[in-house]
Amino acid sequence: MSRTSIVITIDGPVAAGKGTLARNIAQDMGYAYLDTGSLYRATALRLLRSGGDIDDVRAAVDAADGIQPADLDDPKLRDEGVGNAASKVAAMPEVRQALLEYQRNFARYPPNGASGAVLDGRDTGTVVCPDADAKLFVTAVVEERARRRFEELKAKGEDVDAETILADLRRRDERDSSRAVAPLAPAADAYLLDTSNLAIDSALQAAKDFIEEKLA
Repeated sequence: MSRTSIVITIDGPVAAGKGTLARNIAQDMGYAYLDTGSLYRATALRLLRSGGDIDDVRAAVDAADGIQPADLDDPKLRDEGVGNAASKVAAMPEVRQALLEYQRNFARYPPNGASGAVLDGRDTGTVVCPDADAKLFVTAVVEERARRRFEELKAKGEDVDAETILADLRRRDERDSSRAVAPLAPAADAYLLDTSNLAIDSALQAAKDFIEEKLA
């Protein structure tokens, strides 16, 4: 992928803390930020709102092709049901292909004249930007991730059940890790950051130290 911008990729499973890290790193470095998972969530949300079948590949591709930047700011993207639907459409090779160029263009030409881009998702370091300047894989034990997700949803006023969330995360991990195309997995040259027992400040410092070393 020909480019002149700096690219940092941050992958990992849901609720591991990669989004918080990526946003903070992008802000601190003055880089553009893209939550690539929001593209799949936006695809799922467009499909659900149209009344389409979440298992209909053609309808899912059409939804992906119609995504606009404003779709990525929809507050409904963070709903648990949308997240589960997004995991299903993300397993479709045709949908992943439809969204691939959007992500690569963002990395090649970061918006607003930014000199770099930070992408977080599941396969940004392995498939989207395999030549990224720095790659991280952020993870945590599933029980801790479920606890974080439960607290997040409860704080939003949603009626949630801790055991249901844990079961949902395990299913999503299995689906994301076992899909045939672009499975969730760390790149061979990614820095593995386990946040199970790390406060956000400590995790952020560890990530920054790695990135600074890679860019030096």
